[in-house]
Amino acid sequence: MRSSRRSFLKSAAASASFATFPRFSRSATRFFPDDALKAKLANDPLRPQFHLLPAKNWMNDPNGPIYWNGRYHMFFQYNPNAAVWGDMHWNHAVSEDMIHWRHLPIALAPTPGWADADGCFTGSAVNDNGTATILYTGVQETPFERATLRDGHHNFRETQCLATSSDPQLRTWNKWKEPVIQPPDDPKLTGFRDPFLWQGEISKLWYLGVASGQFKVGGRVLLYRSKDLRNWEYLHPLATGHWTEKENINPVDSGEMWECPDFFPLGKKHVLLYSTAGQVVWEVGDLDSKELVFHPQKRGVLDHGAYYAQKTQLDARGNRILWGWIPEKRPDGELITAGWAGCMALPRELSLAADGTLEMNFPREIKSLQRAPVSLKTGHLIALDAPNVRIDGIKLENLAFELAWISAKHSWSFTLSDSVGEWLSVGSSLTESGARMKMNDVAFDIPLADPKWDRFRMIVDGSVVETICNQREALTLRVYRKPTGPLTLSTHVPENSEFMWGEAWQMKAISKDRLTTPSF
Repeated sequence: MRSSRRSFLKSAAASASFATFPRFSRSATRFFPDDALKAKLANDPLRPQFHLLPAKNWMNDPNGPIYWNGRYHMFFQYNPNAAVWGDMHWNHAVSEDMIHWRHLPIALAPTPGWADADGCFTGSAVNDNGTATILYTGVQETPFERATLRDGHHNFRETQCLATSSDPQLRTWNKWKEPVIQPPDDPKLTGFRDPFLWQGEISKLWYLGVASGQFKVGGRVLLYRSKDLRNWEYLHPLATGHWTEKENINPVDSGEMWECPDFFPLGKKHVLLYSTAGQVVWEVGDLDSKELVFHPQKRGVLDHGAYYAQKTQLDARGNRILWGWIPEKRPDGELITAGWAGCMALPRELSLAADGTLEMNFPREIKSLQRAPVSLKTGHLIALDAPNVRIDGIKLENLAFELAWISAKHSWSFTLSDSVGEWLSVGSSLTESGARMKMNDVAFDIPLADPKWDRFRMIVDGSVVETICNQREALTLRVYRKPTGPLTLSTHVPENSEFMWGEAWQMKAISKDRLTTPSF
């Protein structure tokens, strides 16, 4: 559920247990699973095999992804003590290709008595003249009147904090004791968190945006400017939105607060990403270079399913890479029993279409996971194009595979089933403006495209299903049923309809034990 990012503890008993969580010790290894839990996690078919996730317990937002000294570093929100939200740290992993990951020690932990005493929330990492620097949101319990985040159990004051590292591998970090930015004194303020950064090409000044909003007004991004990342001047809102005019305890759900904004140039335009009112939104438009105000021109939904807390970075080739958190869709009790919760979405490369629409696709590094093409008795399924084609009998194993297919704009469907019954259903039906795509119980619209074919890529990994259509529409699903043996694919195409099938691949795991062991 989208609200799970900030779903603080739901009862007085849960709240009491939060207060007893032990603090992290950098030398401790007890946050990796013991032998019994390691075996359980490694053999859980619902736990992804090639998506990034921690050794155990809860994770959420991607934080501060950065390409540093020839490697990709990913930090992410992490609870080292339980498979539910709480006690937020910054966990750390490293990769040479954004696909194969190794765990590193936790990077940031709350410091008692400091502004981050009750959590190191989401933030960003940048290269400051050769020094890796993190700006993140610290939270601390405070009297109600000073709080910027109130959930009924806690009154948190959110401030923006700084940490630096001189370690070439970014294993150790030094935190500034005092916050570098305090929240504005605004009685309508709905929150103050999730900073992002960019540097002016000519001025070399740093700009920082912070997610915020105002009650009964709407979400916004507050813009700051600095010469040194430590002393900040408030400018004005970079972008603003509108609330839904429906009151809600959670201002994010009512559009009165934006979360996890990101802002960057792409082609000749700028792109703003943010999450609010149950959607992850993209906007493409122009940045007024004098007024420093963003003017959106096009808008859409980034992902129609289980996808949140989006974050981007530049890869080694200068491409804009999108990351996101894939939240759980099952109760906390099941998460605690499973011993893990959440994972990172696979990377997606962003681009702009000629009409200014945001496009995305899985980068070429994904091909390194392809193990072997799946075959029928008569050979590989490549470019079948004929009336009333039924493609039956493909067997896909271990919930680790990729499908790529092309269809004409008409009604069609296919299913993946085991001996018990249907595991995943995928179908398309014509509408006046294009097609309506449905996967299990989630549906989204596919606008008219030219040419007439729709192109799909689907990657299944454990309980995660990521699908991209026409490089424009994305849907991430969670499917929690453990199949009994391989899944069998069956297609259902109306008579005299065209349906072109592409390829099916089995995928490799990135570790023998689903990343449950330390690598340092």
